Amino acid sequence: MKRTPTEVNKYVGIGATIFFTGVFAAIAAGYALYTVFESYFLIVPIAVLWGLMIFNLDRFIVSTMKKKGSFIRDFTSATPRIILAVLIAIVIAKPLELKIFESEIEAELVQMQQENYKIQDDLVRNRYMASIDSLKSEIAVLKRETLDKEAERDLLVKEAIMEADGTGGSMRRNLGPIYRAKREAADLVQTELDDLTATNNELITAKQSQVDNLESSMNTDLSTLNRVQLGGFAARLEGLERAANRSKAIFIANIFIMLLFIAVETAPVITKLILERSPYDYVLNKHEHLFEMNHKSTTAKQMAMVENEARFDLETSDHKTKQAILAEKELADEAIKRKLEELKGRTTLGRSFLKESGLFGS
Repeated sequence: MKRTPTEVNKYVGIGATIFFTGVFAAIAAGYALYTVFESYFLIVPIAVLWGLMIFNLDRFIVSTMKKKGSFIRDFTSATPRIILAVLIAIVIAKPLELKIFESEIEAELVQMQQENYKIQDDLVRNRYMASIDSLKSEIAVLKRETLDKEAERDLLVKEAIMEADGTGGSMRRNLGPIYRAKREAADLVQTELDDLTATNNELITAKQSQVDNLESSMNTDLSTLNRVQLGGFAARLEGLERAANRSKAIFIANIFIMLLFIAVETAPVITKLILERSPYDYVLNKHEHLFEMNHKSTTAKQMAMVENEARFDLETSDHKTKQAILAEKELADEAIKRKLEELKGRTTLGRSFLKESGLFGS
């Protein structure tokens, strides 16, 4: 950078953008953690650490991107960096969106709590209401049986009275056998009614007691329900989504805030991508090229040295082997000659001995 002073302003601007991205990341992390822990002593160090990590990651993304002179090659190199920058922007933007739309989210949280309460109430009531409704239906059936029997009794009494005063039946006013028969029928139904009423009242009392016990248990369970206050990070994200679905203005604002952070986060990478190669890029390329050439030269020299040492060792070993073989051959030849001379001497001695002994004649 000292060798290219004209590039200072450009890279200072890129560095400032990266720095403020780290600041926004720290603020977003602090707010997200505060919704969970609500403790400044805990969230401040973590938020600062998160901001430094995002700052270092952005700095790494931008600093490792180099201009190669071809837009296709530069774009291919920049694509994974742009994708990573977009992901970082989304992570940074979402907590800040929660803070910006805090009042709208609070309204949604209230409604979500009421819906949650209703779901809990319905679950408890459904657990008891089936039994309660069944018992109430049985009580209604018992009461209907009593009423039906009363209606039958009343009808028979009415017929007996009408027979007695001549307004019905035989249309003759008398208390004769017809009246007595109808009266006996009415008395019989009255007896049945008394027995049915006693039996049904006992059953109704028992079933009503069961209903009261179930309703008491249900009310106790309803009163002991855990009314959890919604305010966590996940609940606020859901509240923001609901608010965006309800309001088109919030939905559009949400999108533009996200796009703004994506633009800020990807600006350094895109800036380096679309700009022409600058003096800094040429100087950097020259420096890296010289380093590469020096590395290749050093590597080639080391490889040549190793190859020469290997060739020297190989040829020396080969020469030593050949000389050893020749020496071994000479020693073997001398040994063979000595052996032959010894054998010749032994052959002459054997012939002289045989001649003197006369074994094979003269």
